Amino acid sequence: MQEELKITIIQSDLVWENPSANLKLFSEKIESISEKTDLIVLPEMFATGFTMNAQTLAEDESGASVSWMISEAKKYNTAITGSLIISEKGLFYNRLFFVFPDGSYKVYNKRHTFTLAGEHNTFARGNEQIILNYKGWKICPLVCYDLRFPVWARNTMNYDILLYVANWPERRISAWDALLKARAIENMTYCIGVNRTGLDGNEHQYVGHSAVYDVLGEQISTKDFEQEFIETITLYKTEIETKRNHLQFLNDKDSFTLT
Repeated sequence: MQEELKITIIQSDLVWENPSANLKLFSEKIESISEKTDLIVLPEMFATGFTMNAQTLAEDESGASVSWMISEAKKYNTAITGSLIISEKGLFYNRLFFVFPDGSYKVYNKRHTFTLAGEHNTFARGNEQIILNYKGWKICPLVCYDLRFPVWARNTMNYDILLYVANWPERRISAWDALLKARAIENMTYCIGVNRTGLDGNEHQYVGHSAVYDVLGEQISTKDFEQEFIETITLYKTEIETKRNHLQFLNDKDSFTLT
């Protein structure tokens, strides 16, 4: 088990519906990271922006964007995560990839498709949670709108990190801030949220507010919320264990069954 885990969050504008430009953009940003990191976190649909134009933009898992993630993970000997538009068996998915340093990967399909934007009309919803085991840390990855549904994120599996990638617009950014903090507190976990900045092709404005919270809901990331930035934050396994053992709030959680 690795006591410390270094997480690098990249808050960035995205080039609308232009995968090649976005992959180039993130290649340059990743190359600029000056310190060793264990995990790089990119926004939701980082290759395209949050678009419903899946028919044109979807790739399969052998496509350029997944291949790029694998190449970057191997090149820098780090894990990389973010979501992409994926086509599989005639369906489209907003699929998060968690690529390990050796190029292997696991995936999570966004469960809560964003009905306000019609995402449910284009993308199939996922039905399976995943818990990733990485360097002795248990990570629960989720996508954007999933943040509004605490039951789906409930820490029944003793994970250490709850991670959200998102395209969360400015007009509801106060909810993003509040819910990220709440998810950290109620689950006694590190909670990471990575959002984008800029204006998309649908004229939606994004102001970031990417952040990392500790198990008591204190923000431990330090960068300016609303500008593009790259920040590496160190997480400590003993901090989770010490506070959980002392407070024992998770011992009193409710039992339930998801349907």
